[in-house]
Amino acid sequence: MVDTEIHYVYILKCSDGSLYTGWTTDLAHRLEAHNEGAGAKYTRSRRPVELVYHEVFDSRSTALKREAAIKRLSRKEKLALIEVH
Repeated sequence: MVDTEIHYVYILKCSDGSLYTGWTTDLAHRLEAHNEGAGAKYTRSRRPVELVYHEVFDSRSTALKREAAIKRLSRKEKLALIEVH
C-alpha cells in the first residue's frame, strides 16, 4: 500500500507555557480542534494553543517515529529545535 497523504509532526505551545507534540495529516484542522477543546486531553485545559513548530513527512511510519523522538527530548532541547526552525 502506497501512502499518498502528507503527515505532519508538530509542537504546540500551550497557554501555560508547556509544550505538546503530536502528528496529523491535516495541520490546520488539528490546530483548530486543539483550540476548540476537541484535541488531545492534555491541551483541553491549556487553551489557547499556538503552533510553534512542524515537520512534513511522506509516510505515517516516519512521522510517528519522529514524533516519538521529539517526545523523548528535554524541554530545553525542544525549545532549541523550535528556535532553529
